Amino acid sequence: MATLKTSGLALLAGGLLLFALPPSERETTIMLPEDITLCTTPQGCVFRTIFGEEASLQGEYPTPENVQLSIDRGLSWIVQAQHPDGGWGAGSHHRQDVMDPHAVPADPATTSMVAMALLRTGSTLRSGEYAGELKKALLYLIQAVESTPTDQLKITNLSGTQIQTKLGDHIDAVLTAQFFSNIMDHLNEDAELKERVKNCLNICVDKIQQAQDSDGSTRGSGWAGVLQSSLATSALEAAEHNGADIDEIALERARDYQKNNYNPATGDVKTDKGAGIVLYSVSGSVRSSAKAARKVREEMEEAKKEGQLKEEAEVSVENLMKLGYTREDAMRYSTSFEVYESSKNKAQDNAVMTGFGNNGGEEFLSYLQTGESLIVNNDESWEQWYRNTSNRLMSIQNENGSWNGHHCITSPVFCTATTLLTLSVNNDIQRLTALGND
Repeated sequence: MATLKTSGLALLAGGLLLFALPPSERETTIMLPEDITLCTTPQGCVFRTIFGEEASLQGEYPTPENVQLSIDRGLSWIVQAQHPDGGWGAGSHHRQDVMDPHAVPADPATTSMVAMALLRTGSTLRSGEYAGELKKALLYLIQAVESTPTDQLKITNLSGTQIQTKLGDHIDAVLTAQFFSNIMDHLNEDAELKERVKNCLNICVDKIQQAQDSDGSTRGSGWAGVLQSSLATSALEAAEHNGADIDEIALERARDYQKNNYNPATGDVKTDKGAGIVLYSVSGSVRSSAKAARKVREEMEEAKKEGQLKEEAEVSVENLMKLGYTREDAMRYSTSFEVYESSKNKAQDNAVMTGFGNNGGEEFLSYLQTGESLIVNNDESWEQWYRNTSNRLMSIQNENGSWNGHHCITSPVFCTATTLLTLSVNNDIQRLTALGND
């Protein structure tokens, strides 16, 4: 049995009041059944009680009822858009007006986004409402990778898709690698399938690393290629977490490229590969620096507790060197910390979040990157971001349950999948937090 101590609590699950205890001067111990899953969130889950108090529970961050209804509508629409071969498609850059998901061919990038959304919203290969659709998507992506010639960097023969044109030529391998990493823990009961996925993940990683330019960006960038480079960095980090063969120099170069797009001292943002849009570049900067910034913050906090540093000590090269960092590492990590702290605020500024002026797939991707960054960093501001962004996204949902872009990436399938990933990011706190712990 797990225990929860409180002086007045209303316990909610699925929007239902399970039980309530009146406020008391004495602390009450509640015995929780073993089958209640407890996980660590950035700050613990806070339930507002019927008595106006707050009770902290180290458990799942509950999805608000209105957000869950929005997610359910989106899922209902998107599963109907699946092709018979198991894939989903975004369509051609030259026909952005085509909104019928069955009038466009399936592509690996879009299929990966939808598959990750199904996984994050509660379906696995063996359980959940859309287990069958997820299994078909996995087999589609395995087939796409296994049938790719070794001397070809792209994992599809399609060209000119909305996703490729706007994000970059290698986005299919990038997003497919991310999906393979995400689903790896759900394959333990099928050793043969897990081995196939591991092999496919390594193939994608190799192609991503071969496509890296000398400055750390990913070649073949599209209109907002900075997003392809940022997503490639995240994909390599996730693949490394799952034991893939990663070139550490290439990964560090990728992180540095993203960090260098933002100057924390001046607030200036490089947007030459971000279509001139601050949001696209800065969301990549905050994502690439999140893991290193968390390491610095946690080690500084521990050093203060142990008396190695004064309580008022700030992150600096000198203070990090006192903790045993070399000067080179201290400079790199202090820069990461500064970039993260400054760029996370920039990325959430309302004027910046408007992006191009109206929503396209690039805006939805940028919101997703910012939210995941906050969780990777174990950042206490995550809850406020989640409330604000959820409200923003729910206000623009279409009547049929989908979302679509109004410029560039207009595909309702891609935009709906990305939005579902953002609205359900609270379901992935444990995995994303673990990524920041490596």
